[in-house]
Amino acid sequence: MEEDIIFMKQAYAEALKALSIDEVPIGAVITFNGNIIARGHNLTETLNDATAHAEMQSFTAASNHIGGKYLNDCTLYVTVEPCPMCAAAAYWVQLGRIVYGTPDIKRGYTTIHSNILHPKTKVTKGIMADECQKLMTDFFKKKR
Repeated sequence: MEEDIIFMKQAYAEALKALSIDEVPIGAVITFNGNIIARGHNLTETLNDATAHAEMQSFTAASNHIGGKYLNDCTLYVTVEPCPMCAAAAYWVQLGRIVYGTPDIKRGYTTIHSNILHPKTKVTKGIMADECQKLMTDFFKKKR
C-alpha cells in the first residue's frame, strides 16, 4: 500500500504536467520490479490526437523500455480510471496490474464495459482518490 502511494504521487505529478499545458489532468507511470520505467500524461490537445491518453503514452514508453510488447510483469499507476480504449490496450499488452486513483463515472471502463481487461490483470482502486478527483473537478469547473 505504501508503495502504491509513492508511485501514485508520481502519476499525480504527471497529471500536473498535463494541467500546466491545459490538457485534461491525467497522469500515469508504469513500474517494473519496483522501478518506474515509463511516464505519461494526456497529450490529446497538444498532439491533436484523441488517442494520446496518459496510459497510451505510458504503454508505448514501457514497451520500448523493456523491448517487448507484453507488460505482464508491470503495474500501471494512473490518476483516473482508464477509459475503455485504454483498458482494451491494457488487455492487449497483458498488463499485470492497474492501480488508479478516482473512478470515472461517465467514461471509465467499469461504467461502459467492466470485463474488458485481461483476465490475469489485478486492479486496485482508490489510491489518492480525493486528490485525483479534486484535480479533475477543478479543471472542468474552469472549462465550463
